[in-house]
Amino acid sequence: MSEDNQEENKGKYFYATGRRKSSIAKVRVYDKAKEKGITINDKDYKEYFMKNNILVEKVNSPLKLLNFEDKFLVSVKVLGGGSNGQAEAVRLGIARALLAMNGDFKKELRANDYLTRDPRKVERKKPGLKKARRAPQWKKR
Repeated sequence: MSEDNQEENKGKYFYATGRRKSSIAKVRVYDKAKEKGITINDKDYKEYFMKNNILVEKVNSPLKLLNFEDKFLVSVKVLGGGSNGQAEAVRLGIARALLAMNGDFKKELRANDYLTRDPRKVERKKPGLKKARRAPQWKKR
């Protein structure tokens, strides 16, 4: 079965994008799918973040807040960055998709800071320095 047919069988979805550091998460929340759960890059999210339960909690937190833990199928394609940045990008994407589904969720999601995009990124390395701000050790003699 092609990917398009699989998407049609899952039904209507709400799409959102989440970003954090250099990670980008493209999130689809299917409201009337037969399957339930969260898949990230075609793996279960607990398997994807298997080494860190804190990241599993981060990903699931918007659904847990609204008591929708096993109500929807959430499909995520995430790329770039490290595991923490990916988890926070997925969390933002899920929160935005839930907001697209129903605007009444905005107050609760906003109060828990799930709709705020964290703008911090890695500062670039400057010429003559070892890192962004770290200068070579100064030698008096």
